Amino acid sequence: MNLLRNYLGVFQRTALLSLCIALSFSLQSCPSVLNALNNLQRLQFKLENVSNFRVAGIQIDNKSKLSDFSISDGLSLSRAVATNRFPATFTINVAAINPNDGKGTAPQRTATLSSLDFQLIIDDLPTIKGDISQPLDIPGNGQTTMVPVTVSMDLYEYFGNKGYDGLVNLALVLGGAKGSTSHIKLDARPTVSTAIGNIAYPGRIIIVDKQFSN
Repeated sequence: MNLLRNYLGVFQRTALLSLCIALSFSLQSCPSVLNALNNLQRLQFKLENVSNFRVAGIQIDNKSKLSDFSISDGLSLSRAVATNRFPATFTINVAAINPNDGKGTAPQRTATLSSLDFQLIIDDLPTIKGDISQPLDIPGNGQTTMVPVTVSMDLYEYFGNKGYDGLVNLALVLGGAKGSTSHIKLDARPTVSTAIGNIAYPGRIIIVDKQFSN
């Protein structure tokens, strides 16, 4: 019986100590969590440009119209469309601003963007989903940091009804010499790293090229 009482006493003391440690950790973590949430909610994003656009293996950032393609390029593109494919790879450069620069009441902080879960929208049509390839630090200096979003997709899957000319022209308005990000949006949910793990934005945001979103 004495042995049982001693065992229970040790168990109770151990449980109490564990509870105290857990409470202490939670209290110490609260400021970190609040700071991370503040960083997350204040991060701002905007589409900057599209670069390194290739379609069917052909670089098009120096082309602005159909006649700019060589005969061999035209044959490659025609073969792709004939097989119901129009593979494209490109990078969407997202400008991110962390306004926690220490000039206001909040201290200067660097925010680590660990994820940018997104769905790419082209001409109001939802297409592929993806994420950034690696975490990225966004300094709290009020200046823009470029977040590269790499895209690999088959334009034919979503826009095959446009035909050969329509597909080529779509690629050109997206990533050609006169391309514009006005045709695309990112439906995204950012996540930042914290001392207790990753914290995702409470809702999704639409990132466009005309203004910063947060």
